[in-house]
Amino acid sequence: MQEIITGKFAPRMLWPPKSLRIVDWNIDRGQQLRGVTDFLVGVNADILILQEVDLNARRTNRLNIAETIARKLEMNYVFGREFEELAQGSKNSPAYHGQATLSKWPILNPRLIRFSKQSHFWQPHWFLPKIEPFQERLGGRIALVAEINVAGRRLVTYNLHLESRGTDALRISQLEEVLWDATGYDDECPSIVAGDFNLDASKPAVAFAVGKAGFQDAVATPHTPTTPAHGLFERGRQIDWAFVRGPVRPGSGQVHRRIKASDHYPISFTLTG
Repeated sequence: MQEIITGKFAPRMLWPPKSLRIVDWNIDRGQQLRGVTDFLVGVNADILILQEVDLNARRTNRLNIAETIARKLEMNYVFGREFEELAQGSKNSPAYHGQATLSKWPILNPRLIRFSKQSHFWQPHWFLPKIEPFQERLGGRIALVAEINVAGRRLVTYNLHLESRGTDALRISQLEEVLWDATGYDDECPSIVAGDFNLDASKPAVAFAVGKAGFQDAVATPHTPTTPAHGLFERGRQIDWAFVRGPVRPGSGQVHRRIKASDHYPISFTLTG
């Protein structure tokens, strides 16, 4: 489960960009892959931070979803295994689910932070059949860390998927592991913490922890849901976030609420500096 899969499909980039465009998106395993890739082709981002990405799962035609997208967009990628999906593969052909970071620039030193506190909700039980409704899994929530070499300048990305079960206290403890890890990088090294937080990061406890670590909201669209509403009186939830730190300026933050290829909306922003 610690294995990281990589692929290189980007042409060599020679000149430093004036700005970087970043997209963060929980793509719901890539089950609507054509809609996902159509949007990503159109947005023409430099870096993609994707959650819920399938590898060899029956529901997504046994594809390596990260590699399929990377080939289509001519990008480099790294994929970190979050869970083995027991209902989606077999003993001889296991299926996985995790996070992928893609870049037009070289990706260096990828690694995983497997959070020390987990809900254990997904662990298999002898009395439950290994079928899709129970989503039995081996593994645990992760952050995928990668360093991206942008024309000789290092940028660090943390690709998060915090626990969907349990309490906000559990999710905050997982986020704090990431923020602590980020202290290992110099303040002058641009850093991005982004992903599916499964909580509202504008709440005081979360906002305080993020601000104390020196990060600022990169999208800055207050009270804009990042998931669709599921009922007449619901607005959806704002649970997908991106924060940046270092000598960069975020701008052009957007929640792309017209995109229906997932049960989350993509968020995007630019970095200059």
